[in-house]
Amino acid sequence: MKIENRVILLVEDNVSDVELTKRALLKEHIMNEVVVAEDGQEALNYIFGEGSYQGRNVEQQPSLVLLDINLPIIDGIEVLRRIRTDPRTHRQVVVILTSSKEEQDVVKSYDLGVNSYIRKPVDFNQFSEAIKYLGLYWLVINEPPPSI
Repeated sequence: MKIENRVILLVEDNVSDVELTKRALLKEHIMNEVVVAEDGQEALNYIFGEGSYQGRNVEQQPSLVLLDINLPIIDGIEVLRRIRTDPRTHRQVVVILTSSKEEQDVVKSYDLGVNSYIRKPVDFNQFSEAIKYLGLYWLVINEPPPSI
């Protein structure tokens, strides 16, 4: 299943989790391009066309941002806050995909307008199922807001 020109931005600093997520996407036939940002600053640079992504067409935003919370340089909560406070990206679909079980992270994420909060299952098959439903909903079923 691939929806044309629908990029997934995976913001994850753990190489094993990046590979696990990519493997789960492939297993579930989600063939969209995956751009990986290894820290919060890199994610913001990609989204806003800054730093090493200067010149990137920022009118073509990812269809889905999978955002970990525990990131180096700028954490996921701050990335979410910056996405939501910028008029160019405030409607961006952002799903927190994290191992954090902190209730305060869940509350803060929803307070900032996250679209969904998913705890990473430890078991690969359960993780793969979660990715399948996540991809099916956010990339196929959900009607995204129009670009600004």
